[in-house]
Amino acid sequence: MGGEGHEAHETRLPRLKLDELLDQLQGHIDQVRGVRDRLNGLLDAVMSVGRELDLPQVLHGIVESAVTLVDAEYGALGVVGSDQKLAEFLPVGVDDEVRKRIGGLPTGHGLLGELIRHPQPLRLPELSDHPASAGFPPHHPPMHSFLGVPIRVRDEVFGNLYLTEKRGAGDFDAEDEAVVRTLAVAAGIAIENARLYEEGRRRQRWLAASSDLTSALLSGAAEPEVLEGMLEQAVAIAGADLGVFCLIGPAGEITGSLALGEKAEPHRDVVRPSSRGTLAAAALAAGGPITVADVSSDPRAAAERERWDGFGPAVAVTVGTKERLSGVMILARARNRSPFTGAEITPLPGFAGQAALALELADRRSDSERMSLLADRERIARDLHDLAIQRLFATGMTLQSARPLVEHPEAAERLGRAIDDLDSTIKIIRSTVFGLREHGPTGQTPGLRSRVVRAVDAAVPALGFTPALRMEGLIDTEVPRTVADQVVAVVGEALSNIARHARAGKAEVAVVAEDGVLTVTASDDGVGVPSAGRRPSAGDAQPPDHRRGGIRNLTERAERLGGTLSIRAKPPPGSGTVLEWRVPITPAAD
Repeated sequence: MGGEGHEAHETRLPRLKLDELLDQLQGHIDQVRGVRDRLNGLLDAVMSVGRELDLPQVLHGIVESAVTLVDAEYGALGVVGSDQKLAEFLPVGVDDEVRKRIGGLPTGHGLLGELIRHPQPLRLPELSDHPASAGFPPHHPPMHSFLGVPIRVRDEVFGNLYLTEKRGAGDFDAEDEAVVRTLAVAAGIAIENARLYEEGRRRQRWLAASSDLTSALLSGAAEPEVLEGMLEQAVAIAGADLGVFCLIGPAGEITGSLALGEKAEPHRDVVRPSSRGTLAAAALAAGGPITVADVSSDPRAAAERERWDGFGPAVAVTVGTKERLSGVMILARARNRSPFTGAEITPLPGFAGQAALALELADRRSDSERMSLLADRERIARDLHDLAIQRLFATGMTLQSARPLVEHPEAAERLGRAIDDLDSTIKIIRSTVFGLREHGPTGQTPGLRSRVVRAVDAAVPALGFTPALRMEGLIDTEVPRTVADQVVAVVGEALSNIARHARAGKAEVAVVAEDGVLTVTASDDGVGVPSAGRRPSAGDAQPPDHRRGGIRNLTERAERLGGTLSIRAKPPPGSGTVLEWRVPITPAAD
């Protein structure tokens, strides 16, 4: 019996050792399988983030992959901005309702800022024990174990992966850190590819926008409409919330503005005698694009602070050439949004330069078309003068020479009227010729003819009808500038008197320069004047006092130039009034 028991004992010992070895082997197998599964998971994660080219999707995929690989409950990716704070924060594991209760996303203080300041892997069993920990805001879920790993894009720290609350084991281990570090390397490559793709796509959009702008301008579209389209495309491509285009005058003044986007109304149709204290002035002084972290508090925009309330990051760039400055384009984002990155604004000066070149080409084309129009006017005027007038004049001379041969009184009278009509027609054509030739180069002071036309047009609303206008003689060349100024005032005052007092249905204005005398005549078919004479006198029945002031002004204007004013009634009485203002003229020396 004793021998048998000993043998059984010796048999059990090898079996126990074998079971232990088998258990150890199974443990190693499970461990190898776990490593294999983790490596497969890591490979899948690397392949997954590498397939995407849209940067937001790439970033979100990186966080989800990291959470899955290390079995964390929460994860986040913080993008580091140029100010060494978190420009973006993408959390995973926290639902939308909890996010709303927590409030604003972190900006990079406390433990998150520690990784920004020291971009090295960091593992903690209890994150609240770290000296840099600043605690959590209200409604934030509890978190204990922590793993943070920086993501590098070449030599630049793009951001950090934050993982908390390891499920099951409690703490993140070295293997978890190694896996996340490997994922961070792959993430850096994926982010670089996505950024390059996004940058290329953005450049393509800027080039397409420049092409559209040039085509629109050269096709003859109105400049304000094209500028508004340019601003709309710039806002969309740059991801801005507001776009403003300030029109700049030759002395640096703001002559108007366009605006699109959020809170655009206060920025529209702005006119300022000086751009000092505005973001436009800062861009003009810099001579290139400028970026602003917070436009609502920036001292360079102090004069328009109220209009920028609620906005933060902004960029401004001049649009124009040395010969022609068009304005300044400003793009802004809401205060809680990320600043403009270098990749986002690098193409902006090129776009502004293309826009300036297109505006310059459109302006040159407009000048060319204007010169062509003036050449056509000159040709038409020359043909009228050399052909039509000469033939009409010859016909009139022929009829006038035949007049003594006509014995019948009625026929002679009709012939006389025809000769007079030809004479009037010649005068009208001459007036038309002078009108065609009076358009001088751009920027030159308008001639008297165009100024008289404007004065007559300005009186139409008060009159209720359009008066007839006749101009004869070389009034643009023979009338001195000082006399021309008086003529415009006389026409305006005469029509104003007709509108206020005559109750007329028709009126006619004539401006005639002939034999060294300029005559301005204004006639109407209204109620007439109480009495008439060569000049108003104390013995005449006087019009109302408010009318006497106008007549007195016209009289004084004539007397200062050595001329006269006469007012007479049309026969029969009550058929209207004729005002005649006559002054001597000499050829204009200026």
